[in-house]
Amino acid sequence: MKRSHFVRAAAALAAAAALVPFAAQAQQWKPTRPITIIVPWAAGGSTDQITRVTAAELEKSLGQKIVIVNQPGASGSIGTKNALEAPKDGYTWTAGAAQDLGAYRTLGMLDTNLGDWALFLTVANVPVVGVNADTPYKDMGQLLEAMKQKPGQISVATAGVTSGGHNAMEAIAKATGVKYRHVTYDGGNPAAVATAGGETQVTTQLAVEQAEMIRAKKIRPLATVSDKPIVIEGYGTIEPITKWIPNFRVPTNYFGIFVPKGTPPEVIATLERLWTSEIANNEAIKKYAASRGAFFGPVAGEAAQKAAFPAVQANAWLMFESGKAKVSPDTVGIPKP
Repeated sequence: MKRSHFVRAAAALAAAAALVPFAAQAQQWKPTRPITIIVPWAAGGSTDQITRVTAAELEKSLGQKIVIVNQPGASGSIGTKNALEAPKDGYTWTAGAAQDLGAYRTLGMLDTNLGDWALFLTVANVPVVGVNADTPYKDMGQLLEAMKQKPGQISVATAGVTSGGHNAMEAIAKATGVKYRHVTYDGGNPAAVATAGGETQVTTQLAVEQAEMIRAKKIRPLATVSDKPIVIEGYGTIEPITKWIPNFRVPTNYFGIFVPKGTPPEVIATLERLWTSEIANNEAIKKYAASRGAFFGPVAGEAAQKAAFPAVQANAWLMFESGKAKVSPDTVGIPKP
């Protein structure tokens, strides 16, 4: 997961903006009433966190209140469906991980794909294997050995099927052959809280959802589910899982705000301009990312579609090959990576 990737993506966005005809650039949307962003996960989780930070920054430029409404359930598909079916007037958006959005059709949860949305990405999140502080596991090797010795007995908390945490644990299981007991919650924050409180032994949710409990020493982080380490302020460095599972790879998991296609073009054009002029170097979002172990990488437009698609492919095919998808991804426009 290289920072240069984010730099290239941001440069591509800026170049694309420069090529937009003057007439299109001249369009300016000024909302006349509050905007609603449906967060399809529980309050306090990764989507909720970054969406609230981003919304506060957008309010300054748009001059309107942005209301966050949490509608968790069915791995994010319920709230996403409500946003998709809302009037296409520019006043109802949704948010989350692009890899979830692109896999709902394969899972049989929602008839949509990545191309049905304008993507406005802000950060990339990294899953972390964290264990309750009272468990005996001191490193990833010890946990994997225990899972092999006690197949299906060690409980792993995630935000549900296709969530970042579930995908991470499925990828680990595929790479190592271990079996685990899956315990699902309505969001990443409840899953992390369950592990911190001893309700479950392990969580593989995102670093941003575990950061406070890691700092409080209620969760012991064993590894990032990545080939790169991360640094969490107030804790230090968490080593990558490749130390124990060589050649392990996970595509970049981008999070952001999604606006359904069919929304007036001046809304999309205004947001794309704001992503280039305001969000691309936003200090509040940078600070959030640094404090919680996320990667700062705002991007929008076609560059966002290209940046997000590898994770969509990996997610959809992982779910299909593990028997959780209802249709083959290649039948809905997602070729095997």
